[in-house]
Amino acid sequence: MDVRRLGGRIAAALRALGAGGSLSLPIPAWITNALAMISLVLSSCDLLRLCSDRDRRLRFSLGGREFVTVVCQLASIVYLFSLCGTGIPSADPETPARRDQGAGSPDQTRAADAPETLHGGDEEIVAAVVSGALPSHHLESRLGDCRRAASLRREALRRMTGRGVDGLPLDGMDYQAILGQCCEMPVGYVQLPVGVAGPLLLDGKQYHVPMATTEGCLVASVNRGCRAIAASGGAVSVLLRDAMSRAPVVKLPSIKRAAELKAFVETITNFEILTSVFNRSSRFGKLQGIQCALAGRNLYMRFTCSTGDAMGMNMVSKGVEDVLGYLQNDFPDMDLISISGNYCSDKKAAAVNWIEGRGKSVVCEATVKGGVVQSVLKTSVQKLVELNIVKNLAGSAVAGALGGFNAHASNIVTALFIATGQDPAQNVESSQCITMMEAVNDGSDLHVSVTMPSIEVGTVGGGTCLASQAACLNLLGVRGPNRDSPGANAKLLATIVAGSVLAGELSLLSALAAGQLVKSHMKYNRSSKDVPGAAS
Repeated sequence: MDVRRLGGRIAAALRALGAGGSLSLPIPAWITNALAMISLVLSSCDLLRLCSDRDRRLRFSLGGREFVTVVCQLASIVYLFSLCGTGIPSADPETPARRDQGAGSPDQTRAADAPETLHGGDEEIVAAVVSGALPSHHLESRLGDCRRAASLRREALRRMTGRGVDGLPLDGMDYQAILGQCCEMPVGYVQLPVGVAGPLLLDGKQYHVPMATTEGCLVASVNRGCRAIAASGGAVSVLLRDAMSRAPVVKLPSIKRAAELKAFVETITNFEILTSVFNRSSRFGKLQGIQCALAGRNLYMRFTCSTGDAMGMNMVSKGVEDVLGYLQNDFPDMDLISISGNYCSDKKAAAVNWIEGRGKSVVCEATVKGGVVQSVLKTSVQKLVELNIVKNLAGSAVAGALGGFNAHASNIVTALFIATGQDPAQNVESSQCITMMEAVNDGSDLHVSVTMPSIEVGTVGGGTCLASQAACLNLLGVRGPNRDSPGANAKLLATIVAGSVLAGELSLLSALAAGQLVKSHMKYNRSSKDVPGAAS
C-alpha cells in the first residue's frame, strides 16, 4: 500500500475526530490535543533513534514498526498544525442533524459558547445569581453598571442552562438607556435587517420608509407600490380622529347604583368637571369623551383623550386614576376592579376599536393611472378590482374577519413599528384595515384606498429612545416631540404608516392578480441555507 495514501487517510480520520466529523468521540478537547502532542513527541524520538542506526540506513528497509512511526508522525503534524489552533475539538457528541448542516457561520458551528470574561469580584456575583442568593433583576442596582450586569447575567444563564448565547450580541447596545423603560434583565439584543422602501409620495412630500423585517419580498413589494403611486401623482391622507383610550371596570353594590354612576358620568356638567380633573394630570393629555357600558353591576368606562406626540397609554392611565379618585367622593361604594377592563381595547382584535377607533384614525387614497397599472404592476385595473372584492371583502367576510379586510396590512405595520420603536404587539389593532378598489375615469384608472381606524404610534417614549429606532424616526423627519405643534409628529407618522400600507396592498394584490406571488417568494423569500439542527 502507498504510504502517503495511508498517511492521508489516517490524517483525515484525525481531522474528523478534531473537527467533529463522523468519527467524533465524546471526549474533552484537551485530551485529543494531548494525545496528538504525545504521539508527535514519541514518533519523533523513535525516528531519531532509527536514523542513528547505521545498518538500517545502509539497507533502506521499512518494517512494520517504522511504518507505524511514520504514519503517527504525519498524522500528528497534520492535526496539530491544521486543527489545534483553528478547529478546537468538540467536547460534545455530534448529532446527525448537526453533521448534515454543512459549513455555517462561526457561531453556528461552535460546539459550546465560550464563557464571559470575568474580572475581580465577578465570579462571586455570578455564583450568587446561579445559587439564587442574588436575584438577577438586582444586578443593575447592585453593580451600578448596566453593561456589566448584562454580561454577568449571560454567564449565569450559561451555567444554569448549560447553553450559551454567543450568537446574541452583547456590545453595541446602550443598556443604561433601556433601564426602567424598555426591557428588564437584558442579556443582549436581537439584530434585524432594516430595508428602505420609497420614496413614498404622500401629501406632496417624499418619505423613505424604514422597514425592519426578515420576510424577503416585503420591502421590494412596498417599494414597487410606492413607485406606482409616485408615477400617478402621489397619495393623499386624512386624519379623522386622534384619541387613545383606557377603560377601567368598577363594581357597585347593585345594577341601580351602576346605572346611577353611568348617568352621572354622562351628564354634561359632570363631564366638564371630570375633564378638568383629567387634564390636570398632564400637559398634553386632553380628555375627549367617556363611553360607558354596563354588564350586570359592573360598569366599563372608556376614556378617550389626545396624547400629544406620545402613544399615550401611560398618560391616559394616569388621568383615569385621578378621575376615579374624584368619583370615589360621590360614589364611596364604587370598587375598582381593574384600571383596564378590556373595553379599551389594547392588543386585542375588538369591534370597539374597529368602530370607534383607537389612537389615530387615518384614510389614505391614490388614483393609479391605467398605464402605470400595466407597466409597473403588470396587471389590469379590472383584475385588481375583481380580486379585491372577491378576496379582501367577500373572502374576509367568509372567514369572519374583524377589521381584516385587506391583503397584508399587518406586514407593513409591524415592519414599520419595529423600525421606529413602536410597541409591536399593538399591530393587532393598528393593522385593522379595509382596502377599497374601484375603476374610475371610464374604467381606465384605478382608485385605491385604505381606511385604518386604530393606528397607535408615538414619536416619544417607549422604544423611540433607542439609537437605531431614533435614527429611523429621524429618516422620516418625525423624531421626538414637535415643539411648535405638539402631536404633529405622531400624526404624521400615522399617515406615513397608512400610506405605506396603501403601497403594500397595491403591490401584493397586483402580484396575486398576475400570478407572480409564488414565483417571487420562491426566488427571494426561500432560504438557501440549511435549517439549523435542533438544540441538544
